[in-house]
Amino acid sequence: MTIKADFYIIAHNIRSLYNVGTVFRTADALGVSRLFLSGYSGCPPRYQIAKVALGSEQIVSWERVKNIGRLIRDLKKQKIKIVALEEGRGAKLYSSFKPSFPLALIIGNEVRGISRALLKQADAIIYLPMYGHKESLNVGVALGAAGYYLDIRRRAIRQ
Repeated sequence: MTIKADFYIIAHNIRSLYNVGTVFRTADALGVSRLFLSGYSGCPPRYQIAKVALGSEQIVSWERVKNIGRLIRDLKKQKIKIVALEEGRGAKLYSSFKPSFPLALIIGNEVRGISRALLKQADAIIYLPMYGHKESLNVGVALGAAGYYLDIRRRAIRQ
């Protein structure tokens, strides 16, 4: 697998098909190079995905990945930085993160987040600050916020 573009999303263990639809729609809005669906994340064609994706599941380049460890190794061999969106030890505030591209952003399960084993494989971990009572945003909303920040940085680098 040789990939030549610069912005990817890895959606790992996303339990809600509606959230997967949101990921497709956001990936389209961000112009990502490819969306990787891994773990038990649902894949098209599914009514619930299509309902939210509004056709973007037919436009966005995507791939079902059975072995996320192998995917990460393959991406790293191609000099693609792996960045996890997760709060916790070692995470850096997203707005102070200086990304370099090509980059793959991992988003994880709506309840459990991204596993420690997967976080250890990441080149960087970023988080979104939370000021209310809840610990996190919906995975699709979090992807939108972090994804747009990374996209702005990507466009600035290109200029």
